[in-house]
Amino acid sequence: MLVRESVLQAIIPGLPDDLALRCLAKVSHGYHGLLETVSKGWRDLIRNPDYTNYKAREGWCGDWLFVLTEGSNNQWVAYDPDANRWHPLSNMPGAYSGRHHYGFSCISVCNKFMVIGGSYAPNDSTFPNEKPLITNDVLQFDPFKKQWIKVASMRSPRSHFACSVVRGKVYVAGGRSSSCVRGLALAEVYDPLTNKWEDLPPLPTPQMDCLGLSYKGKLHVLSDQVGMPDQKTSEVFNPSDGTWCTVDDIWPFSRAMNFAVQVMGDDRVYTVVDWGESSIKMRDARGEWHHVGSVPSVVLPDHSRQLEAFGYGFAALRHELYILGGRVLKWEESGVGRFDIVKLCRIRVCDPGVAPLKWRETRPMCCYGGGSILGCASMEEKSSL
Repeated sequence: MLVRESVLQAIIPGLPDDLALRCLAKVSHGYHGLLETVSKGWRDLIRNPDYTNYKAREGWCGDWLFVLTEGSNNQWVAYDPDANRWHPLSNMPGAYSGRHHYGFSCISVCNKFMVIGGSYAPNDSTFPNEKPLITNDVLQFDPFKKQWIKVASMRSPRSHFACSVVRGKVYVAGGRSSSCVRGLALAEVYDPLTNKWEDLPPLPTPQMDCLGLSYKGKLHVLSDQVGMPDQKTSEVFNPSDGTWCTVDDIWPFSRAMNFAVQVMGDDRVYTVVDWGESSIKMRDARGEWHHVGSVPSVVLPDHSRQLEAFGYGFAALRHELYILGGRVLKWEESGVGRFDIVKLCRIRVCDPGVAPLKWRETRPMCCYGGGSILGCASMEEKSSL
């Protein structure tokens, strides 16, 4: 039970403190700022490390949607679907302030959010010939303490690589490095329980600009050529026997997005295809793809035409799909005519299990930026039966 030496009054009058604590600990993280305004006692309670440890012990992390937008200076924001609120995360530690971070991977594992590797490049043009710094750093956000820490680094620096969580461990493979311009064959795995990385057998073929996903208990590495007419193979790693194999398969997805494939459960796969359309497709148990709907077009208040968004984020949380931010090209008919790029901060959500798709808008992230999405990942609290 939480020790509250500095709080003399009951947490909630009329309730035993252990029950009152349980009630407050279950309140979604998006309401914490509001709870702290109720009273000094509640503020002290919510900021108390014992409260944090209690939530962590019970596994009550809540549901999070983490997003990094263009021009945010590496400032991540989070959406709480229960509270329908956006809030900024604390600043990431490190010596790369003022540099543009790209080519990284972001995932959630064991109730922690991780940003892995990637490249850091100067935001200004003072040193135009300066090469980006490719890193092996791994930063972890704790949703209970709401703090970033640096955990064990990857053994190999890499950028634009495949990354996914399979059976509670983080797998990375391929990508770019400063010393290997044709792609990496190196692969490794991280165990969050021991905070250690271990080498894996190398990829059969070096890969760069690749995408990783967990599908039916295996790591699938999709090359940057997947979806092209002459490329229908992917590399698959089986953690059970520690081997790679090359399989013939079809994975259509958007080449304009780094995270256009989402897996719900273990076998419900959704992707965005933008070869002349903005189609959402689902993969069935036989590996065949079916059209389930389209990404809705955008209508701006001062523009009559429907516009197609690009550069948006695609994420899955609970049983729903999210389309986040993005950009549109708006034609200005005044004067000689030109296209203006308009950044979007709107969030659109649908349940892919309901046909036809019915999109709704949630609270936009206007206060925390918008435009192209550089990274997004979800964290879902697992309900106990």
